[in-house]
This record gives sequence, C-alpha cells and structure tokens, in this order.
Amino acid sequence: MTLLLESLFNGAAIGSVLLIAALGLAIVFGLMGVINLAHGELMMLGAYTTYVVQSFFKLPLLEPLFGAYIFVAVVVAFLVSGLVGLLLERTVIRRLYGRPLETLLATWGVSLILQQFVRTVPLAWSTGLWLAAVLGLAGPLVVNRLRGPGQQRPWLLRLGSWVVAAGVGVTAAGWIRSAMPKLARASARNVDVTAPRWLRGGLDLGDWTLPVPRLVILALTILAVLAVYWFLNRSLWGLRIRAVTQNRAMSDCLGIPTQAVDALTFGLGSGLAGVAGVAVSLLGSVGPNVGGDYIVGCFMVVVLGGVGNLWGAVVASAGIGVLTDVIGAGRLLEVWPQMPAWLQQGVEFFATTSMARVLIFALIVLALQVRPAGLFPQRGRMAEV
Repeated sequence: MTLLLESLFNGAAIGSVLLIAALGLAIVFGLMGVINLAHGELMMLGAYTTYVVQSFFKLPLLEPLFGAYIFVAVVVAFLVSGLVGLLLERTVIRRLYGRPLETLLATWGVSLILQQFVRTVPLAWSTGLWLAAVLGLAGPLVVNRLRGPGQQRPWLLRLGSWVVAAGVGVTAAGWIRSAMPKLARASARNVDVTAPRWLRGGLDLGDWTLPVPRLVILALTILAVLAVYWFLNRSLWGLRIRAVTQNRAMSDCLGIPTQAVDALTFGLGSGLAGVAGVAVSLLGSVGPNVGGDYIVGCFMVVVLGGVGNLWGAVVASAGIGVLTDVIGAGRLLEVWPQMPAWLQQGVEFFATTSMARVLIFALIVLALQVRPAGLFPQRGRMAEV
C-alpha cells in the first residue's frame, strides 16, 4: 500500500509540473491553433523573473519579508511572460493565424532570439528594459484618456511617454547594477533560486516523506487549473474566447472584438507559462535552456488529452507522471521481484528518466493510432475548426 501511495504521489508531482507547464500551451495551441515553440522560453523568462524578485527581497529593506517573495514572483512572472507573449502576438502571430507551419517556424526563431537574449544581456539591463516597455505601453493609454473628444492623436505626447519610459528604464537598470551586483553580470550560466525556509525540507508521514516544494507546486497547479476553468466557463471574456474559437465570423458580426480576444488569449497562455517557470525554478538551477526540457512534454500532454480540452490535459499529465515514476524508478522490480530474467533486463534498461521518456513517447504514439484526436476529443463545431 505504501508503494502504491508513493507511486501515486510521485506521479502526481511529476504530472503537476508537466501540467502547469502545458496549461498555457493548452490554451494557445488548443484554442487558437498556434504552434508556439517559444512556450518553453516564456517559461524560462518566468524562472529568471523569480530569480530577480528573489534578489530584490534580499535587500535590507525587504529582507524581513523574504519568505513571501514566492507569491510576488508568481504575479510578476505572470505579467512579464504575459506581456512578452502579448508583444509576440501583436507583432508576429497576428499575421499568421490559420497557418500553423508558419507559426511553428516564426516561434522557433523567437525562441532562439530569447535564448540568446538572456545569454548576452545582463539581468539588470533586461529588468530595466522590461520596466521601460511596461511604462511605454501604459503611456499611450494614459494619453488617450487625457485627450479631449474630437482632438487628433497627440503623437508628440505619445513619443514623450516612450522617452520618459526609456529614461526610467535606464535609471532603474543603473540602480540595480549598483544595489545588486549579481544581476549586473550576464545570465549565461545557470543561477539558483533560494527557496524560503518554509519551502525547504519535507513533511514526515511515518516512514514516508513528502517534499514541501512538490506539495506547493501541486497546490499551485490545482489553483491554476481551477482559475483557468472559471475564467473560460464563467467570465464574460471567457465566453468571448469560446465564441471566437467556435465561429470567428459570427462573433465578429455580433460585435465581439476578435483581435482583442486573440491578444487576451495569447497573453493568458503566455502568462501561465511564466507561472510554470516559477514552479520549475523551485526544482533546480535556472538557465537559458530550462524551457527546452519541457516543450516536448507539453505538446504530448495537449495532444494526448485532446486538443482544446482542459480536463483531458489534466488526465494526460497525471497518466504520464505516474508512468514516468513507475517505469523510470523501476518500481515493477519491487512489485514483482521474481519476474523472468529477460523481462527483468528490459525493465532495468528503461529504469532511467531518459529511457522512460522514450518508452512513454512510444506508448503515446501507439495510443494516438487508436484515438488520433486524443483521449477526450472536442465535440461539435469546435472540433471542425
């Protein structure tokens, strides 16, 4: 019984990391049909954002609140990755809807750009650049609010807002370089996120110890799934997203701002990738290639569960997590120690994380031969899009 519970918990822990990483991709790929190969790099930005927020909370003024930095990091990572995704949608993706191969190539190029960006640009300057971008995007909105009816757009004020934003960004980057020397160096090497004291260790249940970081990631995944489900099924904008997904032309005729819906959907999926980056940063070092370790698994979860089906992604991630633990940890040898020698050799051969992934990938390919649309395919008009 203990072995079964341990396998279920480890599988849920592995699946929760995979699910929170795939949740944003399930929205972008499942609802919008965009093959976003830069999703892993958006996770990487969320992980680096966690490191930057942690560095701020190590300052003497904020050090008493260091234990709560992880909650701030979740919000900031969601905003950072969401804004980068929004910029990507407005500049690249918007012109490629309905052409999945073109989106694949474009987002692959964006992923390479983002990887090289974090390798060459110091974290201090990238933080200042992000701050300038936020202020620059917010400036025109304020200007439009201030201008009176019937007036022409004040292009000079809009340009001035970007100049002010750039000045603030440069000033902030200079201050960060002096206050936090670690952020002044380029981030090509892996960096380690220091977990708060309450996030270390494990929870002892007799002879069984549950790692606290895994429990927190599991709780964060549950909250993220419930929040996405509520947003898509109970909110006004969620209703608009589902309407545009099923019938864009009719939604446009009914007055739904389809372009705003596209931007919101892509920004939401990108923001969830940032939240996944926070979770990943608690498990190990953060580096430019951290997102690449999850992108294939994310697509496997989305495709196996059924494109566009949120609960299908939950079931698929849980199944992949349990199989990864059972196969990769060689638990079949513990359950059946007297198995034949030829079968034991096969189990031992796949009893590593990398080889377990190969076997699971082969099993998924076989499952898709039986159910090409996934375990829980979409029904109705949505499945025809």
